Amino acid sequence: MKKVAVILSGCGVFDGAEITESVLTLLHIAKAGASYQCFAPDIEQMHTLNHLTGEEMSPNRNVLVESARIARGDIKALGELNCNEFDALILPGGFGAAKNLSDFAVNGAQASVQAEVLASCQAFAEAKKPAGYMCIAPAMLPLVYGKGVKATIGNDAETAAAINMIGGDHQDCPVDEIVIDQNHRVVSTPAYMLASSIVEADAGISKLVNQVLAMS
Repeated sequence: MKKVAVILSGCGVFDGAEITESVLTLLHIAKAGASYQCFAPDIEQMHTLNHLTGEEMSPNRNVLVESARIARGDIKALGELNCNEFDALILPGGFGAAKNLSDFAVNGAQASVQAEVLASCQAFAEAKKPAGYMCIAPAMLPLVYGKGVKATIGNDAETAAAINMIGGDHQDCPVDEIVIDQNHRVVSTPAYMLASSIVEADAGISKLVNQVLAMS
C-alpha cells in the first residue's frame, strides 16, 4: 500500500488549512487504496481569525493543535516526518500555507518557507518522490525545487507574477485541471484559488491525488 504524507497548516481557510481541500485530499487518497499520515509544524499561527466576522481573535492558536481538528487527532508534529517512510507528499492549501508554512501572504516575491516545512518538502524533492501542492501552496514550489519549477495557482496575475519573480514557471490552469512538472515530479492545481463550489474544487483535487499516486 502506498503511503502519503499530508502537511496541514491549521484549521480554517483564512488562517490555516482549507478544510474542504484537506478532507477531499484524505478522501481521494483512501479511495485510491493508499494510506495517509497527517503532519503539521508545532508552531504558533501567524494570527487567528474569526471566520464569521473576519476579525482577529486572541489568544493565538497552535498550528499542530488546530490541524488535529481536521485529522481527527491522528496527526504528528512535522519534526517526526521521515521521507523514507512515505511514497509521496501532498500539501492542501488555505491561507495557512501562505501564513504559517511560509510567509508568502506577507512578503510575496521575497517570501521564505518555515525551516521545518522547507526541510521536509526538500527531502521529498531530493528523493525524487512525487508531491502535490494545491491552492496557494504552489507559491512555495520555487523555494523548494529551485528555479524553473512549473506551478499553478490558477490565473491570478499578481500571485502568478510573484511566483515567477521567486523563480517559478507559472502556468495558467482551469479549476478542474492540474499542472504536472515531470522533471521535478510535482503536481499542482488551483482548487479554491478558482473554485466557486466544492464540486469544482473536487475536480482538480481528485486529479492531483491520482496523478501523485500514479507517479509514486
